[in-house]
Amino acid sequence: MNTLRLFAAKDFSIPASTSWYLADLGEFRGRQELYTQQSPQRLKTLREHALIESAVASNRIEGVSVDPSRVRDVLVAPKPLLLR
Repeated sequence: MNTLRLFAAKDFSIPASTSWYLADLGEFRGRQELYTQQSPQRLKTLREHALIESAVASNRIEGVSVDPSRVRDVLVAPKPLLLR
């Protein structure tokens, strides 16, 4: 909320280094969108792999050993269609 008040005061200036970082973020966001359009299957596979690794690591922290293929079957398996 204080940030909005600073903008409303119109005395707010952004340091040059911050504006460079913001420009870089905008550029990377554009690249991300381009990659999403060009390689959706690759991104889906990477997302599934990250999800599985996260679940295995979380279980390991809790002291539970689970085979990654079992986690994949539970987390990534296609969901059955619900009948209406």
